[in-house]
Amino acid sequence: MNSQLLVLASTSIYRSELLKRLQLPFETAAPGVDETALPDESARATSVRLAQEKARAVAAKYPDALIIGSDQVALLEGRQLGKPLTHDNAVGQLRAMRGKTTCFHTAVALLNSKTGNLQTEVAENYVTLRDLSDAEIEGYLLKGQPYHCAGSAKSEGLGIALMSKMTGDDPNALIGLPLILLSEMLRRENVRLF
Repeated sequence: MNSQLLVLASTSIYRSELLKRLQLPFETAAPGVDETALPDESARATSVRLAQEKARAVAAKYPDALIIGSDQVALLEGRQLGKPLTHDNAVGQLRAMRGKTTCFHTAVALLNSKTGNLQTEVAENYVTLRDLSDAEIEGYLLKGQPYHCAGSAKSEGLGIALMSKMTGDDPNALIGLPLILLSEMLRRENVRLF
């Protein structure tokens, strides 16, 4: 069994809650990474790059650890949707998404800071929103406050009521951390889950 410290390179309470499901002790660390997409970078590539950068950002502080980085980028009709951060941006995102299907690319990186081994995987989830009215969008945003979630729709909360369909290999990925992929990556590092 691997005795290395497990570190989540994130301050997201949602990712932390998800990681707790694996019942492994871990620490969290703020990666402090600029999450801006690069020009002409695909949504998938952005999510992969940022997940890796987040893991690497805390490696100096944890030279003998397994470090988890994760990032999510939503893609709607060729346009990346990140965290809205403001009410007006969230309104714009949800208006653009209503009645349409958005692909959420959630990358997870696992860095062994001792060996330098870096694994990266991406989970894709497709979310179709109902044809929402402006009043429904406003009502949801006032209650849900999803300003730090890519695409402005939190499936783990009231945002589920916005949706007409959701498909993907791992529902945890949509919340922010692909646990099925991460479990396999941890096994490759000889971490025993049971």
